[in-house]
Amino acid sequence: MALIVIADDEFLLAAMLADILEDEGYETVVASHGQEALERIRSRRPALLITDFMMPVMTGLELAMALKSDPKTLDLPIILVSGAQGAIGRQHSELFEQVLDKPYRNEELLAAVERLLT
Repeated sequence: MALIVIADDEFLLAAMLADILEDEGYETVVASHGQEALERIRSRRPALLITDFMMPVMTGLELAMALKSDPKTLDLPIILVSGAQGAIGRQHSELFEQVLDKPYRNEELLAAVERLLT
């Protein structure tokens, strides 16, 4: 069972996403901001990170930059899900393997997860 870390300060959206992924057989860990996600990833490496862009303490962009600058997490695939900052994420294809605009279709997200984990 692949572990997926979800970083989003919108608790209900993160919980809903975790439920969707767990229904598909994935294990999930939810973090409420980028710094918490970074600590969780460093303590137990996941197979994938799904992150929001705008979060307190550390943004999704800062989180991705920290992970891609660390040789231990350089190859961790990252999906950015964002309301208004998707265009910024698309400018950083070196950081994000996939960028989805909120609201996204669950099928679209699950297809991206499956593609990145196989």
